[in-house]
Amino acid sequence: MTEEAALDVICLGRAAVDLYGQQVGGRLEDMQSFAKYLGGSSANLAVGLARLGVRSAMLTRVGDEHMGRFVREQLARERVDVTHVATDPDRLTGLVVLGIAGTEAYPHVFFRTRCADMGLVVEDFDEAWIASARALAVTGTHLSTVPTRRAVLQAMLWARAHGRRVILDIDYRPVLWGLASAGAGDNRYVAAHAVTQVLQEFLGFCDLIVGTEEEIRIAGGDDDTDAALQSLQQWSNATVVLKRGAAGCVVHEPGVEPRVVAGFPIEPFNVLGAGDAFLSGLLAGWLAGERWERCAELGNACGALVVSRHGCSPAMPSRVELDAYLPLAATLRRPDHDEHIAHVHRATTTRRPRAELHVLAFDHRRQFEALAGQFGAAAASIAQFKDLVARAVECVAGRDGDARLGVIVDERHGAAALERFTHRGVWIGRPVELPGSRPLRFEPRDEPGLALRDWPAEQVVKCLAFFHPDDPRELRRDQEARLAALHADCVTLERELLLELITTASGLPCDEHTTARALTRLYNLGIAPAWWKLEPQSPASWRVLAQVIATRDPWCNGVLLLGLDAPEPDLVRSFADAAATPICRGFAVGRSIFGTTAREWFGGTVDDEAAVAAIADNYTRLIGAWRAARGAAA
Repeated sequence: MTEEAALDVICLGRAAVDLYGQQVGGRLEDMQSFAKYLGGSSANLAVGLARLGVRSAMLTRVGDEHMGRFVREQLARERVDVTHVATDPDRLTGLVVLGIAGTEAYPHVFFRTRCADMGLVVEDFDEAWIASARALAVTGTHLSTVPTRRAVLQAMLWARAHGRRVILDIDYRPVLWGLASAGAGDNRYVAAHAVTQVLQEFLGFCDLIVGTEEEIRIAGGDDDTDAALQSLQQWSNATVVLKRGAAGCVVHEPGVEPRVVAGFPIEPFNVLGAGDAFLSGLLAGWLAGERWERCAELGNACGALVVSRHGCSPAMPSRVELDAYLPLAATLRRPDHDEHIAHVHRATTTRRPRAELHVLAFDHRRQFEALAGQFGAAAASIAQFKDLVARAVECVAGRDGDARLGVIVDERHGAAALERFTHRGVWIGRPVELPGSRPLRFEPRDEPGLALRDWPAEQVVKCLAFFHPDDPRELRRDQEARLAALHADCVTLERELLLELITTASGLPCDEHTTARALTRLYNLGIAPAWWKLEPQSPASWRVLAQVIATRDPWCNGVLLLGLDAPEPDLVRSFADAAATPICRGFAVGRSIFGTTAREWFGGTVDDEAAVAAIADNYTRLIGAWRAARGAAA
């Protein structure tokens, strides 16, 4: 190789949207709803590699429309380099409709007629960028048309010229070569001499070739797998890895006896995407210089995890998850049913970590309704005041672009603010609890699952519970059952949960262990929210809390400090203790910021502009106080 590489792997090929039928066991004809995921073999590979800590990049095209933007944004969210994801001005992003109809029945229909990723041309990249990666991974689908073949050839030539490794994922789909009907997307093999000829023109550029038995046969030009392997070895000096599904794989390295690496005992739920996961694990090991047996073990393990889940790219494991699974792999037949593995997967792949958050919480419903009643104001005035609070947040955002702002706002009186901040880069929490309820109840209906399905995915589910670990047994069990149900709904619907606990409202004694004991009880029930929102604690209590969270959920996004309408000097003093604890990632404060202004505004002594200015100033001052406390602690 020449100079140090900035990337590990460039993935050239398919990037699309998968629409997965959600009624498992039904025909595509009978599907009522679909889950939307990032898809396409090369995009799946790029995500799988990134989750394993490999610096991956995507080389493809997407359409100039909503699905294309989704593909690019989702790749970026997964930390894949998207600098060479070009926007095609004319073509649409490819779509695939898939289903899980039963054992060995995975129908899928490709909507890829003249799709964007097949518009890739040589002008979409240059030699320097190809040389910036240690390896180039190409999908066989992009050899199916002349323009994309030219792009693949040039990329391979530049990679070879700079001593970079070249990988070919044969990825044979007869329908994408025009050899099967549109409704036969799940057909994996049609013998075709023309396809074999094209593939063989590229085999000599490769260091690694990966395929199933059907794919090895089409590349080797023989219906006998062993004969096809011998043919491949005549065309190329590459190592050939034969994927065998649950049976594992066979590594055919030139001049070395084939290595058979067994798979893991697994009950497949969905085999789609398993090959992309296998290649992710294999390449992660290969690029790290592992022995072929270890590379194959990693590939087999990644494939086993993905076949147990719904979807392709979202099912790809993280490195932490892979390391947790391997010691259990010999006996764990359904990884998706293992609570620990399932939690590690969610926590390390779907949570959106934030280093620090400064949140203005104005979801207060009872308090605003009481305030409006006190001054004889109409209920509509509450929404008007919340609009002023939203304007204040925007003012602060304009002053300080690095403030990492967030809001917690309700739908009852703050629907306009919710809409205002959604998709604006501001962290959003949205309450689900019935205000003041103890035992806990939810609104607008007492079972939150269906309501959450209608929420934008970026909105974090916030739930306040007045919860003390020594509450009377019946009350405690009722609340725990509600929280467990809410947590389960959030898991199913892939929503982040912020759980706010107030222990002091019960009137029961509290000491430095009380809040930690409350968290421990909930962790014991399998409740592991992405965020906690907690009352100010003593230094000793923060130390105990940090230990509990580090032990029970080291991937927790963190704790936000709540205010409880404390005077600003008291709140600032509590910042000093909280900021000294790394697990506390900021604050979520409301009335301490807007409370006085709200009383003045409802009372008619300040106008709208003065209210916005006062709230913005209070918010800015509190952000400064938190930063100062964090700086002093550091």
